[in-house]
Amino acid sequence: MQAPNDKHGNIVGVGTRVRLIGLTGQWLEDLPADEKSAVLSMVGEVFEVEEIDEYGQAWVRKSWSDSQGGTCNSHSIGLAAHEMEVVNDTAA
Repeated sequence: MQAPNDKHGNIVGVGTRVRLIGLTGQWLEDLPADEKSAVLSMVGEVFEVEEIDEYGQAWVRKSWSDSQGGTCNSHSIGLAAHEMEVVNDTAA
């Protein structure tokens, strides 16, 4: 399998930091409203790619803790090239 690319053609691999720039697909429309709101809050944030699946999607994850309820929720999302861009933050 060939490594996936971001929207600019940059190669993406496990450990690559990417900015989630948008989400598309029927799966998003099918989410319950509260879940959809949480997932959409990920747009614009930077994540480290945790996995590349057999379809060439780069998977990222975010967790939210509810300190009052004592719970934690998370979402993993497989990103297509047009949904991410590599972040070069080595100049810090």
